[in-house]
Amino acid sequence: QVQLVESGGGLVQAGDSLRLSCAASLRGFSSYAMGWFRQTPGKEREFVAAVSWNGGSTFYADSVKGRFTISRDNAEKTVYLQMNSLKPEDTAVYYCAADIDNWGTPATISEYDYWGQGTQVTVSS
Repeated sequence: QVQLVESGGGLVQAGDSLRLSCAASLRGFSSYAMGWFRQTPGKEREFVAAVSWNGGSTFYADSVKGRFTISRDNAEKTVYLQMNSLKPEDTAVYYCAADIDNWGTPATISEYDYWGQGTQVTVSS
């Protein structure tokens, strides 16, 4: 059974930083792409960032480029999202996801096979 567990969310002020973690219980974790998405009430889940199987390639949504950094530690089976210069519009539930058929940096929801339960990030102004 595949399990992805996010942690690190919380309430911060605009301009602050947070680091999200996603621990995976996935055989072959080091072989496939991982991503982060976010969702606010009444809106569709949106892509935030993706990292390739070995961490060598990353891809970001324009809205977070230059502020967020995705990384992974394959030995620890964990993917991270470092979020700096947070803005109120970054408030959302953040989900990590695994695409076991892809070595690259997929950016669409339909490409991902497994999802975590989400962690809330709230940024106050």
